[in-house]
Amino acid sequence: MLDLCFLGTGGSIPMPNRALASLYIRVDGQSILLDCGEGTQIGIMRLGWGFRCIDALLLTHFHADHCSGVPGFLLALAKAGREEPLHIYGPHGLQRVIDGLRVIAPQLPYPILLHELPMAGSSFSAIGLDIQAFPLDHGIPCLGYAFHLNRMPEFDPCKARALHIPIEMWKVLQHGTSVVVNGRSILPSEVQKGERRGISFTYASDTRPTESILSHAFNTDLLILEGMYGEEDKLPLAIKNHHMLFRESAALARDAQAARLILTHFSTSMETPEEYLPNATEIFPSTECATDGMCVSLSFPDP
Repeated sequence: MLDLCFLGTGGSIPMPNRALASLYIRVDGQSILLDCGEGTQIGIMRLGWGFRCIDALLLTHFHADHCSGVPGFLLALAKAGREEPLHIYGPHGLQRVIDGLRVIAPQLPYPILLHELPMAGSSFSAIGLDIQAFPLDHGIPCLGYAFHLNRMPEFDPCKARALHIPIEMWKVLQHGTSVVVNGRSILPSEVQKGERRGISFTYASDTRPTESILSHAFNTDLLILEGMYGEEDKLPLAIKNHHMLFRESAALARDAQAARLILTHFSTSMETPEEYLPNATEIFPSTECATDGMCVSLSFPDP
């Protein structure tokens, strides 16, 4: 299972009921954070999933509403007793930005490992997730992220019995480790059925519609896109500021054949984003608006 929590769903500046961009991602007790707007550590404390288990921070870009919470977050990790390295990923300019933000958080009890990602796209892994970074269109270097949680192939008891593998060794094979039976090494693949579908979700915010979103979100279980503007007459402003309307995000979800779309990163001009939700659902019915503190769980499909 994969758990997500929207710590902040606002864009530009915070509102009384809407913090700035941040998404908490948890898999089997390990976590990563995607973007870190102002006050992110408050959302983490309210959530109660913990600080110390956060192994990586992924930044989409370096506008303040996506990274101004980094110093406070780093200090909160220190107060939580973290000593293990923290990995930070982001686009070109990462070193300069983190160095600047750390002027007010210089002494930390854990090392920070920076990974500046190429704008052409790249792949890496964290907390058991395969992650692909891809370019967006925001006027400055900006990345989207596609996440995939693999699933072990189904264990075949009939094959295990045919190979005379003791039952107490089955669990070892199910977890992907070879065993030795009567002097012979048996690989997990020898007692498995076919491949099984994993879990995927894709996040892209602060961007105009791009082909890169479509290609990285195709058939995804969940697509998270910005809903900066709900009103149709805000299109010129969306183009000028490199953002999207509700209906443009919905069209991307439809064309990507996503299972579900959640909108986030709302403009301060919208006090109630849900008011404009019909502009999206008429194009892609499985659309909803995120709210601060909203949690979503994604499970492996049966069987």
